[in-house]
Amino acid sequence: MEENTRHETSGLTGAEVRERIEDGRVNAYVQKASRTYSEIIRSNVLTRFNAVLGGLFLVVIILGSINDALFGMVLILNSLIGIIQEIRAKKTLDALSLISAPKAKVIRDGSQTEIPYGQVVVDDLLVLHPGDQVVVDGTVVSSEGLEIDESMLTGESLPVSKGIGEGLLSGSHTVAGTGRYVAVKVGREAYAQELADKARKFSLSKSELREGIDRLLKWIFWSIVPVAVLLFYSQVRAGLSIHDTFIGTVAGIVGIIPQGLVLLTSIAFAISVITLGRQRVLVQELPAVEVLARVDVLCVDKTGTLTDGTLQTCEAVELEEGFDMSSILGAICSASVHKNPTIAAIEVNYPDPHWQLTGSVPFSSERKWSYAGFGEHGHWLLGAPEMLMEGKVHSDRISETYESYAKKGYRVLMLAKSDSAPAGIVLPESILPVALVLIAERVRQDVAAAMKFFREQGVAIKVISGDNPSTALSVARRAGIVNGGGSYDVRFLPEDEREVAEIMESFDVFGRVTPYQKQKMVKALQSKGHVVAMTGDGVNDVLALKDADLGMAVGSGVAATKSVARIVLLDGKFATLPRIVAEGRRLIANIELVANLFLVKTVCVMLIDLVTSVTGMPFPFLPRHLSLVSEITIGIPAFFLALAPNIRRYKPGFVGRILHFVIPTGSIAAIFTMASFYMALNGGASLEESRTAATLTLLLSSMWVLIILARPLIKLRILLVSSMNILMVMIFVVPFMRTFFALDFPGYRILGISGILTIISVAAIETYWRLRIRNKA
Repeated sequence: MEENTRHETSGLTGAEVRERIEDGRVNAYVQKASRTYSEIIRSNVLTRFNAVLGGLFLVVIILGSINDALFGMVLILNSLIGIIQEIRAKKTLDALSLISAPKAKVIRDGSQTEIPYGQVVVDDLLVLHPGDQVVVDGTVVSSEGLEIDESMLTGESLPVSKGIGEGLLSGSHTVAGTGRYVAVKVGREAYAQELADKARKFSLSKSELREGIDRLLKWIFWSIVPVAVLLFYSQVRAGLSIHDTFIGTVAGIVGIIPQGLVLLTSIAFAISVITLGRQRVLVQELPAVEVLARVDVLCVDKTGTLTDGTLQTCEAVELEEGFDMSSILGAICSASVHKNPTIAAIEVNYPDPHWQLTGSVPFSSERKWSYAGFGEHGHWLLGAPEMLMEGKVHSDRISETYESYAKKGYRVLMLAKSDSAPAGIVLPESILPVALVLIAERVRQDVAAAMKFFREQGVAIKVISGDNPSTALSVARRAGIVNGGGSYDVRFLPEDEREVAEIMESFDVFGRVTPYQKQKMVKALQSKGHVVAMTGDGVNDVLALKDADLGMAVGSGVAATKSVARIVLLDGKFATLPRIVAEGRRLIANIELVANLFLVKTVCVMLIDLVTSVTGMPFPFLPRHLSLVSEITIGIPAFFLALAPNIRRYKPGFVGRILHFVIPTGSIAAIFTMASFYMALNGGASLEESRTAATLTLLLSSMWVLIILARPLIKLRILLVSSMNILMVMIFVVPFMRTFFALDFPGYRILGISGILTIISVAAIETYWRLRIRNKA
């Protein structure tokens, strides 16, 4: 008993601290906020296609065909870009977490000191002043008007009074008074850490781009082995040397792998990350940029998200005339010793008249009123109307007035005049209600414009708050989220997920929500097929942020939310959300465009592989020929197209639209390319001349695909297409480049036949495109 008393006055000794550290009873548990460097490198290097391309690259190098190994550079660049961007995001997040890490004031060996919160041990005696964070769970041992803001944990915006023996939860903050508490639970046993642990596991955000491209790549990957076997056998059967057989097989396999698509997707995401980073938006995963463009439900927390965490005096409603309201309220605020957020909000609007204070009773959360006497200027009470008017005359009439304001979401205080000072903590008999002071949470200045943007884009907005439903509804209206309708008290939320989903679609504002209910509500919306984004700043938002399709944390929030969120608004400005949407739309539209470019070649070469395997003909290309086609008609132009402005709204069906274009178009290009090769080979041309004819047909067919996908042909796109055509001509004209790419023109007759086949191919591709556009219209 004596030891406990000593701990509650002088704290632990150095020896006792060391003993607890050795026993592991220390707050040193650190949540993993991001992936390790080894995990980042492993996920970007050890991929299926990197393994295939790496193996083919080694085969070409061993065979000594350095000119045919150009595709190896794409493999290296793709991995490097992904690694660099994830490491950049990791460093930014880790630095952000370090900066926001709280300090703890502890008493050890009888003196107060400040230490990192990770060094707090069980039974430590901690000191709290206004603004201090509760860093571990504990029990209050002394309290002088101590009030704690638990909104980060519960969403409830009203401070909670804490007396001796009451518990404190980590993640909450002191807003008024002072106190001391003894650490009871530290590390992963603490409440805030327990919630954060449930969201600790790293997982990638759900991205239609990534999933769609991964699905296409998986189909291509599983086709590689049978195609390679057939192609190798056909080249042996055609009587080619081992060297030429391997080179032809490598060309056929490399040609069907759209390795540049993965690279361009990574580059596009990387540029988006950099662009948003300049606007103080931290993107922790590359695919997260595009998810918000697909979102159709945006869930927002109220306290600290829609509001900035401060209060403002909205109005003083006079109940009696003839009083100098400004001077009275200014004097009361000036006389307050412990300025809680409510007093601070009133003080901003009412200057101090410098009246002489003759008596006072400080505010108490238990009695909910305070008193200040100013001699000839009178005796004044400020507090909760229901407490000041309890049992008084006309209380019913006045209660109707203040209750009407309370239903609108205001915190209502009453200013009353008395004939004398209170007898201790007992109110005087004669009290005259003078005014009602209306207090409200301050809505962030940029919220209304952002919410208007989302409404116009067809995105439903749901306010999910731990606060009173009426208060949440009031804030939602002032933020421009709802104009009418009511709110739902989640204390009455049913257990059945289908019923929850129906309620979620029927209401826009939800109050008294617990952290686990937030998570449940997000899942209910997703069960209806919605793509859900969630914003938040407190520990109570962690579980919902983790399960949402896109979690967005406010930069001023706790570290736990920032570690699980996909996007962090570092400066908390909601004005950046529309920019993220625009960036996501640009990504989706442009990546779909360049995917068409890459996959037309994949379909074309795969069909050529199959035809070659069945007929036993030599493969019509060397690897360098396909690298040439890829760079001129796909790689270089795709780079610029992927980064161009594009405001097209998101439409579901990414994979379906691509397949409907690339399969017919790729098939047309394959048919006429093989026809050109066959006519040349059987018309007396050498294998090298025949491959040149096939390369030319495929080049021009692919160039026309580029022209189609670049439409509308604005000036910059005309310049891009023209540049690629000039580059193509240069490769065929400049001797060094023609030699490097092993190009040798056949005779005029064969060249003329190839030209006619190329024109037919281009006309067929254009005709299909026009029919497709007409059918879509």
